[in-house]
Amino acid sequence: MTALQIVRPDGRVARLALTRGDITRFQADAIVNAANSELAGGGGVDGAIHIAAGPELMTELRARHRGCPTGSAVITGAGRLVEHGVGHVIHAVGPIWRGGGRGEAEQLASAYHSALALAREVGAVSLAIPAISCGVYGYPLDAAASIAIDAVAQELTMPGPPDVATFVLRSEAVAEAFERALSARLDRVGEMAGGPDRK
Repeated sequence: MTALQIVRPDGRVARLALTRGDITRFQADAIVNAANSELAGGGGVDGAIHIAAGPELMTELRARHRGCPTGSAVITGAGRLVEHGVGHVIHAVGPIWRGGGRGEAEQLASAYHSALALAREVGAVSLAIPAISCGVYGYPLDAAASIAIDAVAQELTMPGPPDVATFVLRSEAVAEAFERALSARLDRVGEMAGGPDRK
């Protein structure tokens, strides 16, 4: 597992990590769902989370929310995922890739920023995050990974939770893209600050 240690202005250390696996089996205070703007469930990560959380998750979504704009996020309870220690699911909507000229980069970064802000609001110390927009939405993997790493690292410099954010990546190709993006950031940080911890 590759990780980046982020020293906050107050001296506390946050951690951004990558791992391969199934996000529905990852133990964290909250997990992020790669949702669609209708909050209607779907395939990939979205479908897996809804299956694992059970129908209670969709019932709450329908009762509390009427969709979610691209680049934004909403939060619910975790349904049956509470049995694994998950307290909340944060539904973040990333953009469909349309060539890069329609604000996709800004929307993708905003989806991550919105998700981390909601995690902070509910006091989630640990957070599991998927690769938003990297499935059927078709975002180029290296570009998406770089945006994701930079956005989450920026949020982890803020005071308060989360203290640990882990990208849980199922696809080998996606995991390799995120490894490249994190290594590039580690190199940049190392040039500026004498080298972060690698684990």
